[in-house]
Amino acid sequence: MAATLDDLLMLNGVVAAGEFTPDGKLVDYKAKMDMSPELAAMTAQFCATVTMMFNTLAGAFTQLSQMKWVPQQGWAYSGGEFTVAIGGNKGVFAETAKADFNQLFQALVGNP
Repeated sequence: MAATLDDLLMLNGVVAAGEFTPDGKLVDYKAKMDMSPELAAMTAQFCATVTMMFNTLAGAFTQLSQMKWVPQQGWAYSGGEFTVAIGGNKGVFAETAKADFNQLFQALVGNP
């Protein structure tokens, strides 16, 4: 069963969890940090765009390399003190130093 936003928010280091549509619309979000609806909506657009870009790159790289890179399971970016981790159309903001990445991706992606 896929993790709910409440489930994701309880994971180590997670400060915000959200769900977005493939075209970047915010479905819902929950946060332990100060996150405005505008920031959450912009984050949904960002995450959907990066997900689409990785889908395109993975398909092309699969054809060129003959390695299996699709379907996409998820992705992450870490910078400064924070990480964004995405699985499907859900994702989290987490404090990198406190996050358990195995736990995060298990909750976001499950067993591929």
